[in-house]
This record gives sequence, structure tokens and C-alpha cells, in this order.
Amino acid sequence: MGELMAATVPLNAIQSDRAAGVLLAAACGDALGVPYEFGPPLSPSEQPEMRGGGLGPYAPGEYSDDTQMAMCIAEVSATGADLRRSDSLDRIAGNFLRWKREGASDIGAQTRKVLDAVSPVSGAGIAAALRDAAADLHRRTGRSAGNGSLMRTAPVALAYLGDPGALAEAARAVSELTHHDPLAADACVLWCAGIRRAILDGTFHGVREGLDLLPAQRRDRWSGWLAEAESKPPEQFRPNGFVVAALQAAWSAITHTEIPEHNPGHGSFPCQHLERALAAAVRVGDDTDTVAAIAGALLGARWGSSAVPLAWQRVVHGWPNRRAMDLIRLAVLTAQGGRTDHAGWPGCARAPRQPVAPLMLAHPHDPGVILGNLHTDPAAARASAVLSLCRVGCDDFDDVPVADRVSAWLVDQPGANAQPHFVVDQAARMVLELRKEGLVVLLHCAAGQSRTPAVAARYTTLTTGIPARSALAQLRGLLGAHGWTLNPELRQVVEEL
Repeated sequence: MGELMAATVPLNAIQSDRAAGVLLAAACGDALGVPYEFGPPLSPSEQPEMRGGGLGPYAPGEYSDDTQMAMCIAEVSATGADLRRSDSLDRIAGNFLRWKREGASDIGAQTRKVLDAVSPVSGAGIAAALRDAAADLHRRTGRSAGNGSLMRTAPVALAYLGDPGALAEAARAVSELTHHDPLAADACVLWCAGIRRAILDGTFHGVREGLDLLPAQRRDRWSGWLAEAESKPPEQFRPNGFVVAALQAAWSAITHTEIPEHNPGHGSFPCQHLERALAAAVRVGDDTDTVAAIAGALLGARWGSSAVPLAWQRVVHGWPNRRAMDLIRLAVLTAQGGRTDHAGWPGCARAPRQPVAPLMLAHPHDPGVILGNLHTDPAAARASAVLSLCRVGCDDFDDVPVADRVSAWLVDQPGANAQPHFVVDQAARMVLELRKEGLVVLLHCAAGQSRTPAVAARYTTLTTGIPARSALAQLRGLLGAHGWTLNPELRQVVEEL
């Protein structure tokens, strides 16, 4: 297997946003489902919340074993490793055992039995030992098609955007580390195929396309299971510990949730499908965190990280000390074959600065909002929170508490954003939320000349009712001397909101 290679493709800005959304939305679905795991189904009117609790001492926004195990895979895939190789599988298997020792807040019964059987093993050959233990468990019980490999499979899809055949092989190899039943591997193949197509084309067609990657003798059965999910409401797929039922519950939640119309003036955005479908997945009941994590990976691939509510991004976290920007970094690195861009992003300590002067001006209607750029020192601005509208490095603004550093995916280039209206609105509302908490907010982009005034203008309208054009004119007067260059798309976005 030494000649095998992971298969990546060049991604444009919108496709990169979608890749960045995969692990982030899966983790958010996981954290959203945690409080309701194995509780009664939620009523249609009940809105799930990331309030923590559940089966363990989870903090609000903390994800569970679903995402924790995905992190074990992503730490390997983000290096550009081919996940079909024996050494890569050994690293994943070793990470599973490290997770079991150090960070597992919960372990599924089947996965625990397999990991317990190989706990003394380490180094080369550990993946083979895991597979043997999984096969032995299947021989003894005849039951090894739980949802535990499907819930963690998302990183595999990101590593093989350029090769569906290799994707299927890798999905099976990683699934079989703990789940011997081929149905579990089939489900991983289908879902990874769906994630791949969603990233590349922005559709959900890939799940059914994945049928061609399955053994011929099982395609019709899986086609029927997908059709059943498409024809029945999500609550019909309970209990959902069985991998087929878990996939059906997630697929039903996605396909039965209506995509909102684009009407930004009335607060309606198509990408809100992500939030609403995740709520539908949680309402199913039973294994809520797992079903929502599975759904989240595909929804994030379709709608992108920019569609994940900033309130969720701010609080989502979990083992091993990962937050939203870490999830985005691992996903993008995996999709890029472990390579950073020319500036070292994602993963650079400091984002490159543009040759502009530092900016530090108070918002014209709220002195607790400081308009700045990457050169702005939060301490000098007396800022206790930062909202970034551009790429930042791992150590940028590290004197501000990590829970009060929020980043929005917004590219200062017309046509490079999948849902610019939603992001500008979300960013302004996050500033409002931070201010309600009594925090002084540094609102910045790279130069402070386009994205910053766009969000600042939307904040003006939200807080004062001043029309968007008047708000923009005020900011132009304030920022004109600092090189105001608001791009025409962002101007239109602010006016249409």
C-alpha cells in the first residue's frame, strides 16, 4: 500500500467554505443533541439548545464521543496522509486508544468492547489488532452494525474529494477498525460520497450517487432504505442505534426540512436549512447527538461554515481542547492534502498584515464597538472581545479570552461568498450579543476598509433603525480618510438587509 496517495482537488473560495463547514457543523449537531440523548422526542415546537448536560457532565456547547472520535481521524487526515495505508490506520487506531484513556466522555458499547480487547497493544499493527477484535466480536454476537463508525466518518470524505473510488476504500478501512459488519462500512461510503458532492457542487445528490460505490448485491437494498427515508418523516426512524436507522433519520431530517427562500429583508436565508434540519434531527429522539452529528457533516458540506450560526461557533468545543477555528483548520488542511496556502493558513501563528495603518475608531453610535484591522491592539482599544471578519492566525488576539474571540467567514471579493447576507447579518447580531454581555468589541477585518464598515453599518441599523444607506454614508464619512474601499457586493448586501 506504499504507493497510495490521498486525492485532493483545487477548491475555490465557496468550496473551501463548504469544506470548512464539515467538521464544524458535525460538532455543532453533536453538541446540540447532547442534552437530549436517549430522552423523549422533542415536540415540533421545541427548539433544541446547546445547554450541556445529557448523559455526562457536558458544558454548554461541548460535543461528545461522535466528534471526539472524528478528531482522532482528522488529526491524521490533516497531515495529508492516505487513510488506506497501514501506517495511517495505525495512527488512527492509536488515537482511538489515546482518546479512550484520556478524553472519552462516553463510548458506545460496541466500540468499547473492541477498544478494550486491544488496550495493551501499541505501535505498528495496532489497526490490524483492532480489525481482528471487531471481527471476533461480530463472530460472537452477530451484531456489529451500530452507528459508531458512521458518526465519525466525515474527515474521510474531505481527504478524497478528487477520487470517489479511493474515498470508498478509505471509508471502509476506517469503519472496519471497530465495525466489522459491511452495512456500517456501506453507510460510511454513502455519507462520504454525499459530503464530497456537496462540497464540490453544493447539492445533496452525492448520497444516491454513492450507491454505485457499494457492492452490487447491496445497492438495491440501500436504495430502498434511502427511499424510505425520503418518504417518511424523521421521527419514524427511532430507535436509531442501528447504522441504517441512524443514516435514515439524518437523511430524512435533511430531505424533509424545507429550504427557506432568499428574502434577506425579512430575515430569511436559504442556508438556514442547516440550523432547521439539525433541529429536526435532534427532535427525532433516541441517539440525538449521533443523528445530529451525522446530519451536520452533510449539511456543513452543503452550506459551509458560513452557514453555522456564530452563536454556535462561539461555544462549540470539546476534546482534545478544540474550538470552532480548530475544527475549520483540520477540515481545510485535510481537503488541501495537509498543505497550507502561501501565507501559511490555516495554522499560521499570525495572519499576514496588509500595508495599511492601524485603525482604531469608535463606532459612531456605540463607543463600546471599536472599528479596527489586523494591526489593532485589543489592549490599546480596551477590547474584551474580538469579532474577526477575515482570516486570523492561531495566536492573533490571544490576550482576549478564547470564548470571546469569534470569527466569521467573509471574503472581501464579489462572488466569493456563498451567503454574504446571512454572514453580515450574523456578524452584526453577534456584536449586539457581545455588547449585551457588557463586552467592548473590536470589530475588524484585514484592512478595516470594506468588511468592517459593512458589518458596522448593519449594526447601526439593528440598534438605531437608521436605514442602511444612511448608515453607510455615516461610516464613509468616518472611515474615508482610512481608505474606504467597500466592495459593491457588500454594499448591496447591507442595503438589501
